[in-house]
Amino acid sequence: MKVLLDACVLYPTVLREILLCAAGQGLFTPLWSDRILEEWARAARKIGPTGEAQARAEIALVQLAWSNAIVQPAPGTEARLWLPDPADIHVLSAAITGSADILLTFNAKDFPRHTMTEEGLERLDPDQFLMRLKAENPNVIARCVAKVHDEACRLSGEDLDLRALMKRARLPRLGKAISRL
Repeated sequence: MKVLLDACVLYPTVLREILLCAAGQGLFTPLWSDRILEEWARAARKIGPTGEAQARAEIALVQLAWSNAIVQPAPGTEARLWLPDPADIHVLSAAITGSADILLTFNAKDFPRHTMTEEGLERLDPDQFLMRLKAENPNVIARCVAKVHDEACRLSGEDLDLRALMKRARLPRLGKAISRL
């Protein structure tokens, strides 16, 4: 299964690390475009003067690890598409060009279901997607979450509450389900 990851799901570190761990375990093939990666880098400016530089370093590592994930939208694809926010057409175009099965985003209003269906795509938010993967591969997802949680605790120097961490990562259902295991 191929999944196009929108910039809004790549930028939050905890979410990205869980997703890429799942991809690394063979649960899906991630896709993105250069423009999506650039949006991630620009979004990281919000965390301060070093945010963008840190994001660019992380992007370089992600590109190295996932060298086949880059999709360049096919010429002419964007011209035939319409979305409520024209700035998102490049995301849909990359998903189509990459033959993605799923477009993973938090921006539901910008990617109407009927448009996704017409293009043979399913739009999911990360919590829905990871809950689906957890239902099919509970141990793999639990290990990915545990790995990311352990690293977050190590980096912060604190024993972070798993459910709170997952809620901040906008994965409340997954956090609740994993904390029950």
